[in-house]
Amino acid sequence: MSKRDYYEVLGVARDASDEDLKKAYRRCAMKFHPDRNPGDAAAEASFKECKEAYEVLSDGNRRRAYDQHGHAAFEHGMGGGGGPGYADMGDIFGDIFGNIFGGGAQRGPRRGADIGYVMELSLEEAVFGTEKTIEIPTLDECETCDGSGSADGKTETCATCHGRGQVRFQRGIFSMQQACPHCAGRGKTIPNPCADCNGQGRVERTKTLQVKIPAGVDNGDRIRLAGEGEAGPAGSPPGDLYVDVRVREHEIFQRDGDDLHCEVPVRIGQAALGDTIRVPTLEGEVELRIPAETQTGKLFRLRDRGVKSVRSRKPGDLYCRAVVETPVNLTAEQRELLEKFEATFAGDGARRHSPRASTFIDGVKGFWDRMTS
Repeated sequence: MSKRDYYEVLGVARDASDEDLKKAYRRCAMKFHPDRNPGDAAAEASFKECKEAYEVLSDGNRRRAYDQHGHAAFEHGMGGGGGPGYADMGDIFGDIFGNIFGGGAQRGPRRGADIGYVMELSLEEAVFGTEKTIEIPTLDECETCDGSGSADGKTETCATCHGRGQVRFQRGIFSMQQACPHCAGRGKTIPNPCADCNGQGRVERTKTLQVKIPAGVDNGDRIRLAGEGEAGPAGSPPGDLYVDVRVREHEIFQRDGDDLHCEVPVRIGQAALGDTIRVPTLEGEVELRIPAETQTGKLFRLRDRGVKSVRSRKPGDLYCRAVVETPVNLTAEQRELLEKFEATFAGDGARRHSPRASTFIDGVKGFWDRMTS
């Protein structure tokens, strides 16, 4: 049976770039990989076909020969041997195994681990920004050996990987590459390890850091401090520190994105007659005009009195919800005045001055009429 065109096998155009070829091969290999298709002879044949096509097209010399002569270029030794394309096969297989088994091919020395830290802030600290001092238990660079892991600063070339930091091995038809297990990808070994860190280049320590919190952060935001995580083993790069922001509940304000909300108590007389009251904001008190006949639940919007978040160009607004408050601890005089005031609502006065209550009473009557009819 004649071979299919290599470009057709990978599903790419004849002018496809090296990156396009690599992506196409990765897709093809993942689809037909034997571990994903156990016992499927057709899938295994397709996988080998993809591999053969990529081996040819990923090599510049062999690709030019194939473009000129087709499959005949390799029938009698034409086209030359493997080149850069073969060098890339290990990377491709590493990606495939990483996707199948849940991890990527390790290359080079392992960096230090990242650290997570939860920081609690008040609403004011989150809105205006602050600077906090935190203490983190971590693995820090050993001061005795300056993180090298060597007591005398001397190292030797790793006998396993011969200084390359990587080892290559064959697993069936796959050629795989990973960090050298003997030197952890460093290419060097330590004949005289540091006694304080046992050759690891790092020791357990509590590290003190100053963390600047930008103005406008919100609950759930994350701040990354590059290189402030755990030190890497024997001088390899450190990890990062991730500070997760948690904002405590405020006794007055609730935050909703860039807006703030609060409840404002209003006396009965102020609500009925209207008044100017002072309400709190995060930057101090301001005046708010309460119009006559204000009801509980009415929202007043104060523009630009909210929060300017780290993602916004302008601040949000403050929404004040009026809550008409019933007076308590009345004096005898106040009670008498209220009784006289309440007496003025007798008869049609209640319907005229309390439309909401009248509507409610009418609704109740209608409900009972329907129930008894």
